Amino acid sequence: MSNKNIYKKLCAQTKGIPVFSQPWWLDTVCKEWDVAISKKGEHISGAWPYPVEKKVGVTLVRTPMLTPYLGPQVFYPHDLKESNNDGYEHEAISDLIKQIPNAPVWHLSIQPGVKQAGIFKQHKLYSQVQQTFLLELKEDEETLLTNMKDAVRRNIRIAESEVTVTNSPEHLKDLYKFQKSTLAKKGKSFNYSLKDLQKIMDAGLANKATALWVAKTPDKKIQAIVWAMWDDTTSYYFMGGQNPETNSYRAMTLLLWHTMKLAKNRGNSVYDLEGSMDEGVEKFFRNFGGDRALYIILMKNKSLLWKLKQVIFK
Repeated sequence: MSNKNIYKKLCAQTKGIPVFSQPWWLDTVCKEWDVAISKKGEHISGAWPYPVEKKVGVTLVRTPMLTPYLGPQVFYPHDLKESNNDGYEHEAISDLIKQIPNAPVWHLSIQPGVKQAGIFKQHKLYSQVQQTFLLELKEDEETLLTNMKDAVRRNIRIAESEVTVTNSPEHLKDLYKFQKSTLAKKGKSFNYSLKDLQKIMDAGLANKATALWVAKTPDKKIQAIVWAMWDDTTSYYFMGGQNPETNSYRAMTLLLWHTMKLAKNRGNSVYDLEGSMDEGVEKFFRNFGGDRALYIILMKNKSLLWKLKQVIFK
């Protein structure tokens, strides 16, 4: 049985594997992908899916389009002592990384919680740090609200009287339009199309792992949109946008709170705001009371051709 088939069976039988590491997600965002599998006896100790990609003759290992994280998954035995977790993780990831092609170019985001930086350095990978905000959902709704900034709670209360919230995947095109407008004002662009987003939406809906929440005024004018993704343990703010004609922070705040409540009711233990290094976005997310969490981006560029491409097309 191939590693991909082993992994697909593993995902079907195992809880806790992130949505962005699920086979259906990888089938959606990658032209080709494979997976490294580590075993300890008969027990699968780890798995690390990765894209199989080649551009202008250069082999790349990089995070697929619109995928926040794609790192190693470690599966601990039930009887393993907690004090042995780090050593077990180190051994599993060491085995996994040896199986991934020694590509000259890497740019791969690893989910928060993986801290084996020494292994990555041994494999001549440079680590860059990014941040997100993780909100624990174990508290009741009242406590979650209390932990938020006063302005956030006030905006939620006001927005509740101003807009209605519906799950409306048909408004994906409006989210795309809002994002395009916002990034254009910042002099930025993105490398995905509405068709790419629709493909992910269709796959997410088919796997019961997504919703598109839309806030509208009584006259049906869209104020803001939040796209949520989730898996067994975590709900993610995947993407969002405000109508540039209204720029309603209150509606966006309400939508995030709405998705947090649903995540809690669904049984998710964590809400990942997929934080940004953008100062304004970071401040907005920080006000919800989550904890700052760091994650690693593994980088390498040993290809003169790829370096030249980056200079020309930067």
